[in-house]
Amino acid sequence: MTQFMTAAPPEAVRVMPDGRKVTAIPARVQACAAVPLQPVRKPRVAAYARVSTDQEEQETSFEAQRDYYGSLIRNNPEWEYSGLYTDDGISATSTARREGFNRLIADALAGKIDRIITKSVSRFARNTVDLLQNVRKLKALGIETQFLTANMTSMGNSEFVLTIFGALAQEESANTSKRVKFGKKMNAEKGRVPNIVYGYDKTIGDY
Repeated sequence: MTQFMTAAPPEAVRVMPDGRKVTAIPARVQACAAVPLQPVRKPRVAAYARVSTDQEEQETSFEAQRDYYGSLIRNNPEWEYSGLYTDDGISATSTARREGFNRLIADALAGKIDRIITKSVSRFARNTVDLLQNVRKLKALGIETQFLTANMTSMGNSEFVLTIFGALAQEESANTSKRVKFGKKMNAEKGRVPNIVYGYDKTIGDY
């Protein structure tokens, strides 16, 4: 707490030309006790990385993301590393099974994180509702989310822009699902058996 001390200056008596005595009272001087400055805390920055399948090329991407974010945060002298949260082989169409993402949001809302960085909107969420709901909760606490590939932040860009990117990510996910289902249907019509059939063993030969 700041404290003030009042110093009582000495009074001076002056004799005027007509013989009158005038007492001059100087203004009181207030001295403020020194208050030590509190060091400014660096923003705590966490990263989120996700790949949607466990295919080899996706695993390579996952390792690259993990290395990149670790270096990016630690090499920035203005940031404090607050962890890397990951989901491996989990789709972003829902948050239900994304344990890493849910821990990230929970820790941010608990005051452990000041800023979140991730590769893109589609890595963060492929569901527009989930995207906006979580961004709004974070923004309400002053927590910024940064999407690197689009050079966007939740604070610096309007919600309308984020909605567009979220809708595109959601549509991309839906189209991918349609292509996969169509491929499976065509293979079934041609009598092609997938490499993995749960509950059965695949053997080579004519029967």
